[in-house]
Amino acid sequence: MKFTILLPISFSEMSVETLLTTQWLVPKKQRHFLRTKHHILVNGTVARFEDLVHSADQVTVIFDDSDFPNKKLVFGDKNLADVLYEDTHLIIVNKPENMKTHGNSDGEIALQNHVSAFCGTPVFVVHRLDFETSGAVLFAKNQFVLPILDAMLRERQIHRTYHAFCAGYFSEKSFTIDQNIGTDRHDKKRRLVVSRGGQHAVTHVRVLADFSAESLVACQLDTGRTHQIRVHLSSCGHAILGDPIYRGSSCSRLMLHAKHLQLRHPFTKEKIYVSADSESFAQVMSAQKRRQKQG
Repeated sequence: MKFTILLPISFSEMSVETLLTTQWLVPKKQRHFLRTKHHILVNGTVARFEDLVHSADQVTVIFDDSDFPNKKLVFGDKNLADVLYEDTHLIIVNKPENMKTHGNSDGEIALQNHVSAFCGTPVFVVHRLDFETSGAVLFAKNQFVLPILDAMLRERQIHRTYHAFCAGYFSEKSFTIDQNIGTDRHDKKRRLVVSRGGQHAVTHVRVLADFSAESLVACQLDTGRTHQIRVHLSSCGHAILGDPIYRGSSCSRLMLHAKHLQLRHPFTKEKIYVSADSESFAQVMSAQKRRQKQG
């Protein structure tokens, strides 16, 4: 595995070690491989960790097959990968509703398998969406970038905005829900807001449109807990339409969609922004507007 990365014009001079550690967030284990095997080159020459790199330098990293375990994955249908963005290191796709992000067993086919078929090589899950949720999902295309993207996600350098149709009218048009989430001991599938224990969870909500008994909201997460948006909205009386677990009103699907995904490329620092469309969301929005006009 070999990658050559051109440092951007705006890059500030720093050591190779600083580049790998603080700029690229390369894990300690991988940095060890690069140092001991002399597998980092600058402009084609083997570099020491104390050497300086500058804008427009070409930095090459090399990994042996033994540095990463092989991943075996059954390929799915490449035609089911709705690609929003792709480069050497990562790919973002638009997940349909009612499809798993990844399988729970070796033979189970899910979105990860379809994206792997599109790429011609196994891809790696960075974050997931619930089975019922549609929208933008990020995958790593190699095991070098995977832990870097994981670290970016933990450090909130990957930003996701969700759209949700939910019950009720919101008197506040912008607010934050800061409530811990725990497991419902009566139903393992459910999560619920808890006053003690649980996991810290923060959801920022902004109302995009009001339709009398229903509303369209945008949600941004500071944390990524299981069912976070679904639990937080239902806890304040605004269950998402079509939610089979949190008792949303009847709808053909769970009306939760990962609309936008934004990050800086881990190596080039290029701003990546994608917007994922949803036919079912567009249909509901159009129907709501018609009813509002007739109204």
